[in-house]
Amino acid sequence: MKPIRMMRGFLTVGVWTLASRLLGFVRDILFAAYLGAGPAAEAFVVAFSLPNMFRRFFAEGAFNMAFIPLFSKKVEAGEDARDFAEQALAMLGTALIVLTLVATVFMPALVWMMASGFAGDERFDLAVDFGRVAFPYILFISLAALLSGVLNATGRFAAAAAAPVLLNVILAGAMIWAAKTGHDVGRALVWGVPFAGAAQLALVWYAAARAGFGLRPRLPRLTPEMRKLAAIAAPAALAGGVVQVNLLVGRQVASFFEGSIQYLNLADRLYQLPLGVVAIAIGVVLLPDLSRRLRAGDEAGSKSGFNRAAEFAIFLTLPCAVALVVIPEPIITTLFQRGRFTPEDAQATALAVAVYGVGLPAFVLQKVLQPLFYAREDTRSPFRYAIVAMVVNAVIAIGLAPVIGYIAAAFATTTAGWAMMVLLWRGSRHMGDAAALDDRLRRRIPRIILASAGLGVVLYGLDIALEPLFAVTRAGALALLILGGTIAYFILCQLIDAFRISELRAAMRRGR
Repeated sequence: MKPIRMMRGFLTVGVWTLASRLLGFVRDILFAAYLGAGPAAEAFVVAFSLPNMFRRFFAEGAFNMAFIPLFSKKVEAGEDARDFAEQALAMLGTALIVLTLVATVFMPALVWMMASGFAGDERFDLAVDFGRVAFPYILFISLAALLSGVLNATGRFAAAAAAPVLLNVILAGAMIWAAKTGHDVGRALVWGVPFAGAAQLALVWYAAARAGFGLRPRLPRLTPEMRKLAAIAAPAALAGGVVQVNLLVGRQVASFFEGSIQYLNLADRLYQLPLGVVAIAIGVVLLPDLSRRLRAGDEAGSKSGFNRAAEFAIFLTLPCAVALVVIPEPIITTLFQRGRFTPEDAQATALAVAVYGVGLPAFVLQKVLQPLFYAREDTRSPFRYAIVAMVVNAVIAIGLAPVIGYIAAAFATTTAGWAMMVLLWRGSRHMGDAAALDDRLRRRIPRIILASAGLGVVLYGLDIALEPLFAVTRAGALALLILGGTIAYFILCQLIDAFRISELRAAMRRGR
């Protein structure tokens, strides 16, 4: 069976995710320009968040966290992994069809749960209408996620990582077409969602078939293996539900402040860029790698994989977090301030970006730590930690909203993220040497922190120096600001031995 080349996997997933997120920014730029922070924009954000909420609950969250370790171990042991995947596909598909039908009927209640502040104005009916169109996306994207898990477990990452590109291309194309032909941009956008989901599913289904896992639809059966899968998935599903409660709390708080759902949505999209490129790449590759190594009894390999993933994550994440905190306003004004998106909207969004930036390292490190539990089929511990994080989130978001408004939701998300990361770290300490920090990582962490602090000083100075240029060309000034910061960070890292490019090249050659 094809071995998993971890570093190449990180870079493959990271590059494709970066392409997807950059196209996502194009989509969001068009979204902000055509719809601003008005009723149609907020209605779409709520409608699109509904299938994505349940998607994380069923697919990338609970189901895949249980499915991938079991499937990976079958692959490693040479057992009938294809039959197991077909059984899982049948069970997941049946549950999703039922969920889609129920959600379509009870869409008004779901919208009210997401944004009760919409009640009584045009946003509510519009969100219900949009939600019924967008919700079938969950069926396509969740089945695509399972097939992506099959590909990832066999060391094939490109097709699954490339699939999200289709979503952004289709949605951006739908908005441009509607604007040029005089059709309703919001309605064209929401109809693009299920079509994009179908395209993503088709891509990974074809890739899985070419890899020797052409899964066939079958009727679901509750076999002993499916019972085991369900038993492992249940705590992860509850943990996923807790995470969605956090999102619900944030959306509810924001729905009572006009325009705030869009502010938080765009800020979320910005910090999701490094989170997606780094954390998702690591999570996608690390979980099947750890699962297969544990099945083979390779404790040294498990430790090395965990430590290198953590080092890679910290090296790339800390400078991004510093940039989001130090220069959020130049980024937001350059990307989104045009059309119906005003300077006041940009300032409100930039504040949320800075707050999310503080939490970015915690969000990424969660993705490094969680595979330690899931690879051992332990989904209960992350659930308990998620409960604590949920309480922290709710107390802060609801308690501070009357005082500081919509930004309370961002403060709550960041604080809960750090609480979850600390709990995962403490919980992993009993896992032995496979989860211990090695000497290289202990030496590198303070140096990466020092280099990132130096980057913050450089960015602050460059922002002041480039202020006249921002008045002439915002895009050019931002490009120089980011380029200058990137060069400064890499120079600082080399000077203080925080990270060596030669090590990355060597890891690529070894396939680690």
